[in-house]
Amino acid sequence: MTSIPHETPGEPNPLQALTLDRLRCRTSMKWRTYPADVLPLWVAEMDVPLAEPVVTAVTRALALGDTGYPAGTAYAEALALFAAKRWAWDGLAVERTAIVPDVMLGVVEMLKLVTGPGDPVVVNPPVYPPFFPFVEHLDRRIAEAPLGADGRLDLGALEDAYRRAAAGGGRAAHLLCSPHNPTGTVHTAGELAAVAALARRYGVRVVVDEIHAPLVVSGAGFVPYLAVPGAENGLSLMSASKGWNLAGLKAALAVAGPEAAADLALLPEEVSHGPSHVGVLGHTAALLDGTRWLDALLAGLDANRRLLTALLAEHLPGVGYRPGDATYLAWLDCRALGLGDDPAAVFLERGRVALSRGLDFGTGGAGHVRLNIATSPEILTEGVRRMAAALR
Repeated sequence: MTSIPHETPGEPNPLQALTLDRLRCRTSMKWRTYPADVLPLWVAEMDVPLAEPVVTAVTRALALGDTGYPAGTAYAEALALFAAKRWAWDGLAVERTAIVPDVMLGVVEMLKLVTGPGDPVVVNPPVYPPFFPFVEHLDRRIAEAPLGADGRLDLGALEDAYRRAAAGGGRAAHLLCSPHNPTGTVHTAGELAAVAALARRYGVRVVVDEIHAPLVVSGAGFVPYLAVPGAENGLSLMSASKGWNLAGLKAALAVAGPEAAADLALLPEEVSHGPSHVGVLGHTAALLDGTRWLDALLAGLDANRRLLTALLAEHLPGVGYRPGDATYLAWLDCRALGLGDDPAAVFLERGRVALSRGLDFGTGGAGHVRLNIATSPEILTEGVRRMAAALR
C-alpha cells in the first residue's frame, strides 16, 4: 500500500502557539493532576490550540443549540475520505461502521461481540496501560505476547500466545495497538498480514486500536489492519481524538471487515447514544478540513523528536531512545541510570517533572518512562533539564 504524501503545512506549528502560563489555565487532567510546580509531560494531551475547522464546527453547534443525540453517517464518510487520501485505502465501507463513545469503550463493545466471560485476550506489552484494566473488568483474562527487543511485534511469541489461547477453549481475541503505544512503532503490511494469518490459523479474532493512525510521519506508510489479506474478520476502532487533541469531545468509530459485519450488526443500538453529538461534529470537521493543521503538527513533532534526541545526548546520555514513526510519545529506557524499576517517581520527586510510569505498561516497562513530546520546544527542553537535575 502506498501512502499519500502529506500536504504542505501552510500554517504555523501549533506546538509553538501557547505559552506555559496560558497552558496552566487549562483544567484538564494533564494540568490539574499535579501541583503547579510540576511540569506535566505525561498523559496524551497536546499543548496546542484546536484546529480552526473544529472550533468553527463546535461553535456553530453551540450557537444553534445543536447539542442533542448523534445521528447519521457523516463521521464515517469523513473517515473514509481521509483514509482514501491519506493511506490509499478505499476499503472503509460506511455501512460497516458504528459510532461508539470512544476508542476504549469501543474496544470493550467489540470484545463483548467476539469473546465471552473468562476468554483470553492477547496483548503486546509494553502497551497502553488501560488495555489491562478494561479487559479484566470485562471478565476476560490477559494473555501476553511481549514485543521483541527491537520494539516490534514478536511473531513467535504471538503464535505461542495464540496457541495457548486456542488450547483453552472458548473464544480468543487479540487486542492489537497499531501504531503501537508507547513505542511509536508502525507495523508493516507484512507484519500485519502475518498477524492475520496466525489469527486465522488459531481462530483468534483481532480487535485493533488505531487511534494514533493520523500521527504517522510522512513516508512511514501506515497500513490499516483491515486492509491486509486475511484480516477480513477483524474489527477496528478509529478516531480523530489523538490526531487533533479531541479527547474531551467523545466520539469514535468501530469499523468491521467484510466477514465481521454480522458481528458489528449485533452491537446494541444504545451504544450509539454514548458519543457526544458535538464531538461527532468536531471529529468530522477535523477529518474533512483539518489536514493542513495536522500536517503542521506532524512537522512540529518531527522537529521535537530531533530536539529530544539532541537533548538526551547532551544531558542524559545514559537514556536509551529510539524515535518512533508515529504518536507523540517517546519511550525512554532509563535502566542505565540506576533509578530502579520506577524512574518516573524519581524524576517527579527530585526534578518536578511528571512522566508516565513504565511499570504501568506491563512486561518490559520496568526502568522505562513515557514522555509526551507534543509541547513547545521550550517546555520540552525544560523537561529534559529537570530530568537531568534529578540525577544530581
